Amino acid sequence: MPTIQASEFKAKCLALMDEVASKGEIWVVTKNGRPIAELHPYRGGRSTSPFGLHPKLEISGDIVEPLDEVEWKALA
Repeated sequence: MPTIQASEFKAKCLALMDEVASKGEIWVVTKNGRPIAELHPYRGGRSTSPFGLHPKLEISGDIVEPLDEVEWKALA
């Protein structure tokens, strides 16, 4: 696996991500000569929910329109 120093990774991050996506290579990021992270192509599927980790969350009502002037009560 090719390796890259963290300081160089910081400077070339976007270009390296494009390369990983197109070639499928796995890169190891090092800091002070020690491996700290791997950069590899994403192989997972897309989330079926726009809410990420909260697939059961539902929106009810208009979330864009301002709220009415209503007194709020805290739940105890």
